Amino acid sequence: MKKAIYAVLACLTFASCEDFLDKQPIEEIGTDNFFKDESSLLQYTNGFINSYLPSATELTFGDGNCDIVQVIETSNYLNQPSWNSALQGGWGNSAWKFVYYINTFLERMHEAEGLSEETYAHYEGTARFWRAWNYFELVKTFGAVPWYDYVILSTDTEALYKPRDSREYVMDKVLEDLNYACEHCFSSSEWVNNTKINKWIALGIKSRICLFEGTYRKYHSVDPSTGKAWDPEYNKDNKWLREAADACEELMNAGVYSLISSSANVASQYRSLFTTESVLSQEIIWAREYNDALNVRHNITWYYTSGSMGQGWSLDADFVYTYLNLDGTRFTDDPDYKSRTYQEIFENKDYRLQQSIISPTYRKLVSGVSKPFAPNFSVSYSGYQVIKFNVDDDSYEASGICTNSLPILRYAEILLNYAEAKAELGEFDDTVWDKTIRLLRERAGVNGDRPTQIDPYLQDYYYTAEDGNPKITNSDILEIRRERAIELLLEGRRYDDLMRWHLGHLLNKQWYGIYIGALDTAYDLNNDGTNDVCVVDGAAGTEPGVKYITLSAKRGLEFDTYGRLTINVERHFSEQRYIHPVPKTAIDKNPNLQQNYMWIE
Repeated sequence: MKKAIYAVLACLTFASCEDFLDKQPIEEIGTDNFFKDESSLLQYTNGFINSYLPSATELTFGDGNCDIVQVIETSNYLNQPSWNSALQGGWGNSAWKFVYYINTFLERMHEAEGLSEETYAHYEGTARFWRAWNYFELVKTFGAVPWYDYVILSTDTEALYKPRDSREYVMDKVLEDLNYACEHCFSSSEWVNNTKINKWIALGIKSRICLFEGTYRKYHSVDPSTGKAWDPEYNKDNKWLREAADACEELMNAGVYSLISSSANVASQYRSLFTTESVLSQEIIWAREYNDALNVRHNITWYYTSGSMGQGWSLDADFVYTYLNLDGTRFTDDPDYKSRTYQEIFENKDYRLQQSIISPTYRKLVSGVSKPFAPNFSVSYSGYQVIKFNVDDDSYEASGICTNSLPILRYAEILLNYAEAKAELGEFDDTVWDKTIRLLRERAGVNGDRPTQIDPYLQDYYYTAEDGNPKITNSDILEIRRERAIELLLEGRRYDDLMRWHLGHLLNKQWYGIYIGALDTAYDLNNDGTNDVCVVDGAAGTEPGVKYITLSAKRGLEFDTYGRLTINVERHFSEQRYIHPVPKTAIDKNPNLQQNYMWIE
């Protein structure tokens, strides 16, 4: 059996890669005595967690290739103007070996004896959840892919060299797997609030995937794998958006989770979800847990604060402007909003802003002493320096010593998914607003009343002529997008959002930073009596504590001698890049795979 499965892997151009499932229990599967009892099923499915659970970098760096977060270098996929199938990877072992592991488990799990039908169904649901998870990642990347839900014999050349199945067929299979997991995975206390897959995780991820696919098909008029219109048989009655809304509604009505929200902690409770060692399970449905006692650590604070090892994560000014004032009014209604000083940006503002980036009141421990700390322009290009996941102590700014647990799925996302699905279905009203967006805004100290007029700033922001969609005229959809970008900042959802909304050309936008009133003038950004930054066109000065920024092709000012900082990083998003090309190496081995139509060379 093992030899037969690896024949498939060879066809799919696998390379070697080790993880838990490469070691135990895979070596024993060739024998007849591995699947004995429930403990063997639990051991095997724990291997799925070890192999497929997102890493710390995946959970915190995911927005590093989007429009609202500035980095020193974007991905090779975006910064190379002439990307092609010969450069493309992602069709190798790490992407496809789940076919072997999961389908083997599903075929052999019933060899374990003495289990109830409910228990068998739970473990089947767990395996099918991970199969859906992995296939969805492939579909996001490549569009159409071959679907395998059985063990393939080495003599089955028809299956080994089959063409890709349609995206719509594959995603229907993904939905079948998710629905099975949602129906059969356990929800009892011993299966909740840990890394084990349970009903609530399955429902939450189902809502994420269904919202992605439903909006993708709405905002993309054709399937980018084929260039042809979507088959209406696969999307009757807005199936994907309906499934997204229903999954959210079931989870919300269960009453298992709620937002962490206390008016006494409005300035700190949002960030506590990302900086504490213990998982705040009132809101966090699924997390990657880190623990100092068990020596399970990550290096995220180091990367976010390092000028040499990190990517200089900073927020773009155009995005910072979307944070609302505490009274619910729009910052961008001020005609001079672009020339507001660094301090003015934070005044009376949504408390999530100061919990996501360094503000004028930010303090951290420096050599054990609490001190005010301004943005570090050796790290931050824009001046809006990210702190959302950081531990505020410089002793943690070294490799691999942080133990703050990192959310994979939060109840806040469920509220946002529900709000968006209902808005896209045309079913959004005050009741939906009050149990979704209002709760999120009021948790952040913002007046939660539903706006009555469309925001022209957001309307212009979420429009690019290159993407071919008209301006959005639905105020609720724009407000949901505002809230989604702010609430889920840096949690890895933004790139996917731009892809599904058909707004990839926003990846090419000009990046801006803080406002600088004049060249050769030093500014004290946090009012601690020490100047922090000065932009010069020539030689740097010598004032202690000041970071001198010399005008260059990569870093300048909007109007030569004053204005917002400009950050220029080369990016080349084009229509064909909504999905990647199938790698040339894969097509060379199996020409039946064929290339995505806009990548045909």
